[in-house]
Amino acid sequence: MSQQNAVYISLGSNQGDRLQNLQLAVDAIFKQVGNVKLIAKVYNTPALGFKGPDFLNTCLMLLTDLSAQEVLEGLLKIESQMGRERSQSGGYESRIIDLDILLFNDEVVHTKELTIPHPQIPNRRFVLQPLYEIAPKQEHPVLKVPISELLKQCSDDSVLESINIWLKNPSKQYGLSQFNYIAIEGNIGAGKTSLATKISIDYNAKLILERFADNPFLPKFYEDAKRYAFTLEMSFLADRYQQISDDLSQLDLFKDFIVSDYDIYKSLIFSKITLPEDEFRLYRRLFYLMYKDIAKPELYVYLYQNTERLQENIKKRGRDYEQNIDNDYLDKINAGYLEFLKNQTDLNVKTINISDKDFVKNREDYLWILNEICNGV
Repeated sequence: MSQQNAVYISLGSNQGDRLQNLQLAVDAIFKQVGNVKLIAKVYNTPALGFKGPDFLNTCLMLLTDLSAQEVLEGLLKIESQMGRERSQSGGYESRIIDLDILLFNDEVVHTKELTIPHPQIPNRRFVLQPLYEIAPKQEHPVLKVPISELLKQCSDDSVLESINIWLKNPSKQYGLSQFNYIAIEGNIGAGKTSLATKISIDYNAKLILERFADNPFLPKFYEDAKRYAFTLEMSFLADRYQQISDDLSQLDLFKDFIVSDYDIYKSLIFSKITLPEDEFRLYRRLFYLMYKDIAKPELYVYLYQNTERLQENIKKRGRDYEQNIDNDYLDKINAGYLEFLKNQTDLNVKTINISDKDFVKNREDYLWILNEICNGV
């Protein structure tokens, strides 16, 4: 997963339905730019630098894997979509929406199109007051002074009036925290680790990732499946048991729920494919002895991708020992999962076909998947 950047953005409107304009902008930022984490109060403020109707202003903080330039382009696109036409003079004027990047991590940026931190932060009370509410200890990366101190020092004597209506955070529409434990499953290369990681970041979840990279038998299995199948499956059985029992028993008071990129039943699915019948029967007995008391996920999400897309993903991530996986093996795994899920009565299962989605690069695809996960559960 790419780095998550913390971005602070100011929003303002003094034309039309100002509050609705701010809400539409927040919704668009969430859909197109990144996950909105915090939204400040909304303030009624006088126009600064020109005569015009009062503004409604606020600030928000979001997390995104976009660069500062990409965030700027996204904000300009949203302004255009909402009907704003920027004047060529660049002077102060009334506007249906105004979106500015205030801070981007702790970075200092000077380009023809973009200056970060925003040069007017210390001089604008309508920026500093809402920014103080969501980031009082955040330090100005150039002045090396926290926002709380900049607000005290601000010479702008504009009178701000807070309104009693809060903007809605669109990220709250996905009720993932109603579950204590979500498992993301799928074939090799389906994207389960990427999705579990994104969810953990966006929704404050404890992340459990399978420790496949530490298994010394996995490369050997891909070289000689018959010889190393039982050894590999037993190794995974023991390791998954140790990891999941430890992680589920360790309560994290600072996280809202648990999300994992595997479920214990994958041991049965893979072993049924890789082991001869007599070894599988023995393996299954051991599995049920070990896992009879392990907590099951409250929501089991199966990401389906067709074999062609799986092979593309496997090639992209470039693990040497995976590069010669046969299509037939991937087909058998998909069939094994689907057969298991078809006969499953103990799990709350969501099967989602993402063969035509790229949720890592396309935020709209990611939000579509979240909607599919939460729809009807």
